Amino acid sequence: MPSGSAGRLAGLTGGDGVDETRSMTALTLCGSLRRNSINEVLRRHMSGKLREAGVSVTDLDLNDFEMPLFNQDIEDAGETPEAAKRLAGLFRSHDIIFIATPEYNGGVTPLIANVLAWISRQKPSPFRHAIFGIGGVSDGKYATIFSLSHLRDTLSKVGALVAPTLLGIGPYPDVFDADGNPNEANIQWKVAQTVRELTHFSRGGI
Repeated sequence: MPSGSAGRLAGLTGGDGVDETRSMTALTLCGSLRRNSINEVLRRHMSGKLREAGVSVTDLDLNDFEMPLFNQDIEDAGETPEAAKRLAGLFRSHDIIFIATPEYNGGVTPLIANVLAWISRQKPSPFRHAIFGIGGVSDGKYATIFSLSHLRDTLSKVGALVAPTLLGIGPYPDVFDADGNPNEANIQWKVAQTVRELTHFSRGGI
């Protein structure tokens, strides 16, 4: 965690300018566009658990935010994609953001890398308000830990606060039951811990 983050974490709840009676809001998204992505199952499960905790959740589909590969020439020509502007606005307007993403070659997916590249160029910063939770499912024994570590570092570099728990899950296919709930107690605990961290450190009311 970058220097100064501990103090920011301590000040996220309560304090001047924060309406503690307002319900928390969350945005959840998946870093895969595959129709039957196992990471979409994780995203839906986290949305449900956040709702159970009293959070108002927006379920986001990145298929609705098509953007070209980041190219500063596009930006310099004044042609920043409207999807990038809309997505940055959504990041700014939510207290919690949860990203479920696969691991590609030990790193984040091209989709997530491109999304972050575009919205990190938007002003004011779309990363300064929310607390971020990150997780992923893979078929390997390391359970997306490499991609999640990479994503945590990237988010921290752009000024985001990331919840301590990295919700790495794997190997599948037997991680979730037919209803999309984790089969194993240790995964259920990690999900609950992630929800506790996100709601505890959120700027929204508790």
